[in-house]
Amino acid sequence: MSQISASLTAILDLETLERNLFRGRSPKSNWPRVFGGQVIAQSLYAACKTVEGRQPHSLHAYFLLPGDPEIPIVYEVDRLRDGRSFTTRRVLAIQKGEAIFAMSASFQVDEPGFEHQMPMPSVPMPEELPDREEMAKSVLPHMPDAIQAYYQRKRPIEIRPVELERYRTGGKMEPKFNVWIRAMETLPDEPAFHRSVLAYASDLMLLDSSLIAHGTTVFDQKIQGASLDHALWFHRPFRADEWLLYSQDSPSTSGARGFSRGLVFDLQGRLVASVAQEGLIRPRPDLG
Repeated sequence: MSQISASLTAILDLETLERNLFRGRSPKSNWPRVFGGQVIAQSLYAACKTVEGRQPHSLHAYFLLPGDPEIPIVYEVDRLRDGRSFTTRRVLAIQKGEAIFAMSASFQVDEPGFEHQMPMPSVPMPEELPDREEMAKSVLPHMPDAIQAYYQRKRPIEIRPVELERYRTGGKMEPKFNVWIRAMETLPDEPAFHRSVLAYASDLMLLDSSLIAHGTTVFDQKIQGASLDHALWFHRPFRADEWLLYSQDSPSTSGARGFSRGLVFDLQGRLVASVAQEGLIRPRPDLG
């Protein structure tokens, strides 16, 4: 297993401290704070460890304080309810005695019901888009330095954006962004693991979609951006090590907050998950 893939495996390798208490660690990086998707994924996986025979169908979370990547995170799981059809868990992520993140997750028994979904957008398939090496050679050299640094960074999730040109052309555009994502290597056959990996990936670039309509990005040093809350619904089974289309849009920005949504489709066009997030997007006061 490569070092890149192993770092993702390590992220979900939670240490059990007590019956409802787990500890997670951050991969070595130059980031000054813990990546939000990491805390979402670890919190969800901690909750999954307290539930048997049911998979999570939704989570709702708030980012409270920036996490320190040099310090382990303790996850405290509260077993709120174990019903006949649904199970509810609440998770607090704690560092230095303070909660940095709070999440509620709901689990459901597998049962049949009504079926419908929105269709997948018509976009190029992942094999029609440049891979990481091709992007580094022919696409990224024409992009701003911050964009080059972001897409060249080694990460456990492969990213192939459809509308990458928006970073080069600039200007105000329709607030939509489609990205193909998948884990770099084959993952264990545990459904909870795949759902936790998607939870990790769901926070990679969703906030940025709220700035497309304003002709800027979260990579602009004049923008102060941070995730405030995050919600994720799982609709159908999937594998996170197979290509998934993350189709994002932003219906509104107001009050220094950007609201963004995402629909996640598999290669067969099945809608497997939905995401919603609100984040802080304001001009930096020291650069205004």
